[in-house]
Amino acid sequence: MMNPRTARDLRVEYLSRPIAVATRVPRFSWIVDHAQEAFELEVATVTGRIVWASGHRYSAETSLLEYGGEPLRSDTDYTWRVRSCAEGAWTPWASSSFGTGLWDAADWVASWVEPVQQDAVVERWSIVDWIRGGGPESPPEDRLRPPQLLRQPFVVREELVRARLYATARGVYSASVNGRRADDQVLAPGADAYERRISVQAYDISAALVEGENVLGIALADGWWAGRLGLTGSSAQFGTRVSAIWQLHLEYVDGTTEVVASGPDVRSAPGPWAYADLFVGERYDRRRVPAGWDLAGFDDGGWMPVAALDGDHDVLRPFAGEPMRRVLELPAVSADDTADGTIVDFGQVIAGRVRLRVQGAEPGQQITIEHTETLAAEGTWFTNIAGINKEQTDVFIAAGGDEQWEPEFTFHGFRYARVSGLRGPLVLADIVAVVIASDLAQTGSFAASDARLDRLHQNVVWSQRGNFLSVPMDCPQRERAGWTGDIQAFAGAATNNAQIAPFLSRWLENLRADQLDDGRVPIFSPRSPFDAEAAANAQGIGAIVAAAGWSDAIAFVPWTLYERYGDRRVLEENVDAMLRWIGFQRAVAAAELPARLADEELEDDRRRAQALLFNTGDHFGDWLTPSTMAGRPIHEAIGIAPALTSEYVAPMFQAQTLTVAASVATVLDRHAHAAELRDDAAAVRAAFAAEYVDAEGDLPVRLQGVYVLALAFDMVPPALRPRTAARLAQLVRENGHRLDTGFLSTPYLLDVLWEAGYADLARSILWQREMPSWLYEVDHGATTIWEAWDAIGPDGEIRAMSFNHYAPGSVDDWLYRRVAGIRSTSPGFRSAVIEPDFACGVDDVRAHVGTPYGELAVHWHRTADAASVVVAVPFGVAASLVTAFGTVDLAPGRSTHEVDLS
Repeated sequence: MMNPRTARDLRVEYLSRPIAVATRVPRFSWIVDHAQEAFELEVATVTGRIVWASGHRYSAETSLLEYGGEPLRSDTDYTWRVRSCAEGAWTPWASSSFGTGLWDAADWVASWVEPVQQDAVVERWSIVDWIRGGGPESPPEDRLRPPQLLRQPFVVREELVRARLYATARGVYSASVNGRRADDQVLAPGADAYERRISVQAYDISAALVEGENVLGIALADGWWAGRLGLTGSSAQFGTRVSAIWQLHLEYVDGTTEVVASGPDVRSAPGPWAYADLFVGERYDRRRVPAGWDLAGFDDGGWMPVAALDGDHDVLRPFAGEPMRRVLELPAVSADDTADGTIVDFGQVIAGRVRLRVQGAEPGQQITIEHTETLAAEGTWFTNIAGINKEQTDVFIAAGGDEQWEPEFTFHGFRYARVSGLRGPLVLADIVAVVIASDLAQTGSFAASDARLDRLHQNVVWSQRGNFLSVPMDCPQRERAGWTGDIQAFAGAATNNAQIAPFLSRWLENLRADQLDDGRVPIFSPRSPFDAEAAANAQGIGAIVAAAGWSDAIAFVPWTLYERYGDRRVLEENVDAMLRWIGFQRAVAAAELPARLADEELEDDRRRAQALLFNTGDHFGDWLTPSTMAGRPIHEAIGIAPALTSEYVAPMFQAQTLTVAASVATVLDRHAHAAELRDDAAAVRAAFAAEYVDAEGDLPVRLQGVYVLALAFDMVPPALRPRTAARLAQLVRENGHRLDTGFLSTPYLLDVLWEAGYADLARSILWQREMPSWLYEVDHGATTIWEAWDAIGPDGEIRAMSFNHYAPGSVDDWLYRRVAGIRSTSPGFRSAVIEPDFACGVDDVRAHVGTPYGELAVHWHRTADAASVVVAVPFGVAASLVTAFGTVDLAPGRSTHEVDLS
């Protein structure tokens, strides 16, 4: 009788059939539909030679099993297969494949090639310039420069069996082979800490090649390397000249190989763009396209030779994870003709660009597309992102006839587009919004019987999608920086909605590369030489390099990935960086006193306690605390929360980072080190309590966020916790059951109240509809999470703020964990509970999360006196249903449970 059991969804480093894994020791995962007792795994070359046979492994584990065979070779394809055993019966073998990237500098023989180009104009702007409304006086076409086209002919012999292209750029590029795109990714190589690491993309171009002459084409623009970046919109932050490097590896049926490498035989010419900038936008003239430039037979006699630059292979790293792609398309919802153009509403704030079809265009006809996230209260055009080089405007010049165009080297944050230059009415079917994002698998869902909660969840999902673009950005229009504080606050929520482990692991590589020699972890990554220069020349907030709650992401984010995915390697990769950051905190604590104590005569005990506390220096504190922002211009208001809260927030995060690092050391079997870190954490907490917690459990600043963090991070002695929690509850009630928490404390607010016995108060904050609240945003038409709670005021006034900041969307984790009730209780969901909140205010909830072992799902429905709970538990997860009436162990598979609520 055939065994019906299976092993399925085979993955290597989280990916299905990757062609260029970035690690020499890949990990293998699969999903089973049975209680696995043992497995057997084999890895072989494509010729069938086995390079690793695990033998029978008596283990229930199916996730992230490390390769254990002979050293794998770079630029090589392998097959692998696995079978699983249950009750003595083996499943059929399940098979898949993977390839390896170019791991070593020695794998590279190519030269960096630099086309003839004018240097990028170096624009240096400051935060002060931004506040004062400064900026360039000349239009983009006078300051920006055209992207370049590069072409390299090469010959392919007969009986080709494999072709891999490895390519990257100092700039942003797209690759084509014989006129066909190498693949569907966009904006490669993405954002990186370019001085120390540059991601290399791999393309399987076997099907695109023909016997005889072929042509590789590269279009190369400024991108993150030389274009305008960040809050200030300054240019050339990494360099002023773009370049590219590539190797094409060819294999033939007779076993011979060839490498076609970028070098002096490459020729270049300016492309059809007047300019292409990530922030400013593109100006593209289709009349200037050199027809057939990336095809064989094209006459490039008028093109220029490139400069071949030797070396600089040490910074090249195989790209890990999923690239950026066009992940969705949104049709236009409406179009409104105005005197300045047609305003098109796509119904959703996104990161991406517009694709436009123009019928019967006249040669030279110029069409302009502007972008914004919101309209003014009366429905007129309103640019909500004001700043230097933030035009977000694309210009298309037609060659004539029926044409279709989508920008290549830019993206925008928008819901609305204004199109001008058309000769007739815009047809809605002729315009779509193309959503650009890192192509992460969507692994979770949440839906409730209240449409407002559904919309809140969708707002979080859209903000996550719009900001997980190469790196975890803060917003897709104004800054696009990889702010550490934002992802530190949001990482837990992000794991529910998408497979983010490779994405954040790669970003953590950049963060480690950017860590300073003294241990400081920068407030954003990638960090450019300009960023370092600007901080050195600034004062106050602008001079901050590392900050409490931001820099602590080096500990918090890896630990979150371990908790949600069971990924031990991410701890191994980041533990030393954590310890260096802890070392910096320790050194500063020992050397400095808060300014208010500098002239005081301190008793020895107090001085020793102060020497333990990282409570000096400039920090962002509990950033954007609502009450500190009310009624003030933003450039004045943003400094208030840092001034009020930094001295207390910094040592609280110091203690929690020590605790996280101790847990990491325990997982990594560094037990003596773990004990030392735990002792240090306890000492910091004791010193904090002695200095800042009074006999009534109160703290020096009566702000919700300070109380939330003190309780979340166990900074209050146990005997005083009830009083501190009661004070927090009082502050919430006095604020009309509304939150008054900033970036750092908002993720913990509802849980702190819940666990302190104030569940109803936590629910009232979730359901609050007055500003500031999540549902206030929903009621005012939000389709993403706003940067400021009052981005649209109660009177309808629209503020010039970002409408797409995901950090306050950390509440989405609460929806999964508390409302739906899905909660992991051991790393990687090896154990979990389903504990629905039947009193949360809705009658029906459906949710699922993607665990390493498959989907864990719940659907609960309540009536007046009963609830029905349907759960689906994957094999490999030990789950329990927890209600007020007890705990029920859940068997794998689908089951239904009735709960009496009378």
